[in-house]
Amino acid sequence: MLSKNKIKLIHSLAHKKIRTETGLFIAEGNKTVADMLPYFECELLLTRPCWLATQGDIKTKELIVAEDGEIEKASLLKNPQDVIAVFHQPALGELTAAFLKQEICLALDGIQDPGNLGTIVRIADWFGIERIICSKDTADIYNPKTIQATMGALARIQVYYTELPAFLRQASREVDFPVYGTFLEGENLYEQSLGSAGIIIMGNEGNGIRETLLPYISKKIRIPSYPAERETSESLNVAVATAVVCAEIRRQSR
Repeated sequence: MLSKNKIKLIHSLAHKKIRTETGLFIAEGNKTVADMLPYFECELLLTRPCWLATQGDIKTKELIVAEDGEIEKASLLKNPQDVIAVFHQPALGELTAAFLKQEICLALDGIQDPGNLGTIVRIADWFGIERIICSKDTADIYNPKTIQATMGALARIQVYYTELPAFLRQASREVDFPVYGTFLEGENLYEQSLGSAGIIIMGNEGNGIRETLLPYISKKIRIPSYPAERETSESLNVAVATAVVCAEIRRQSR
């Protein structure tokens, strides 16, 4: 049976302060939880019997088979599915510049919308990008809305938070790597030679990339609208733009 204290714990994880204090986060949804279970330490699993019957061996500190209405009481969603999990936040290794010589990673500068962040994680997973470096004011990766938008992709992506200018300054002293930045006044993405290693910086939804990062950008790129002379929207959604840039980089590196 699901206790009031367990419900209180689950609901409290909607707040970043509690997630930080406890080192826990919540994931909901049949596929999302199933994808994440092999990769994260599970503190609590609340599930309907129908979902549990579709799974093999499950490792969790506590398993509660939900009775009628318990999923609805505990869920943060308007339309809950069959399972809720409370996971431990993983300990990440030290963020170094060494991998920039061999792989592409994303840097997110002040992305505010949790849904955008989660979608970008999912995009990174699709294109085989395993690391995302976020400015400290980027949305929290463990926000329930972010987790929901990742659809389980977070299991395969390492997400770091740091002071981006300081990281790029130090990294540039250690490793020679390209830094691509997306700008409306940049060069046509499809006319550039893009490498298979380095960093792609995606800026804030409203303000773009901050001036403090400009000294570290080696190539400004833009996604052209079509046709060029046609009046169109001011810009693309940041997650959509990320997908387009990642797709072109992967196309060129085949």
